[in-house]
Amino acid sequence: MVTTGGTTLKDDIMRLYNVVHILVGTPGRVLDLADKGIANLKECTTLIMDEADKLLSPEFQPVLEQLVNHCSRKRQICLFSATFPVTVKDFKDRHISNPYEINLMDELTLKGITQFYAFVAERQKVHCLNTLFSKLEVNQSIIFCNSVNRVELLAKKITELGYSCFYIHAKMQQSHRNRVFHEFRNGATRHLVSSDLFTRGIDIQSVNVVINFDFPKNAETYLHRIGRSGRFGHLGLAINLITYEDRHNLFRIEQELGTEIKPIPAVIDRDLYCR
Repeated sequence: MVTTGGTTLKDDIMRLYNVVHILVGTPGRVLDLADKGIANLKECTTLIMDEADKLLSPEFQPVLEQLVNHCSRKRQICLFSATFPVTVKDFKDRHISNPYEINLMDELTLKGITQFYAFVAERQKVHCLNTLFSKLEVNQSIIFCNSVNRVELLAKKITELGYSCFYIHAKMQQSHRNRVFHEFRNGATRHLVSSDLFTRGIDIQSVNVVINFDFPKNAETYLHRIGRSGRFGHLGLAINLITYEDRHNLFRIEQELGTEIKPIPAVIDRDLYCR
């Protein structure tokens, strides 16, 4: 069964009267069910954390620590993530004895994604975006901004330029976000403007272009953002709009990820992102 915050407990109680073999949920909701004695996790021998780096951030880690204590002492903990910061290592050292590590990042990181940057002034960004839309063969694109306010403002600008565009961010109601996501996945619009809410676990194969309208502050966010294109062996294009203030972040992220982000050429070969 699936359980998330913002839904009624009554439905969960009814379902947990029956046998449930796998419980998929958000940490706060699962802990709430366990604390209330609705979900008995004493026999739970496997705890899986997808996007472990996010789940073990300071925001969620206290909840996960409590959840672990609800599970069987003979438990297996599995952590999955594209990035493993220090918080994950600390948790692993405390809770997993004799851990086994599988690392596929050498094979998969940024594979199939061509990265460029355009050096622009802040006031030129919308014009640059308009030029990109006219020159690129976009199946679908996700355009990232660094704040909720900028997401909404940019989506309005793109619509005014005559392009179909949706937006999504964390301050929208969950039902509204679900609707936007499903309509975008079904091809109702070509462009989606997003905050970092949308950087993880989103597999939409038709997305072949990711644009960082605002350049991210760290390598982990950059990696997760551009990984929205190039899914399942498809090719993808990542374009970063870089201002003077972003230049040090650009260099640092290149160094940390061991990658090269090249200046954008006058013409981008469609074979780089349209297969």
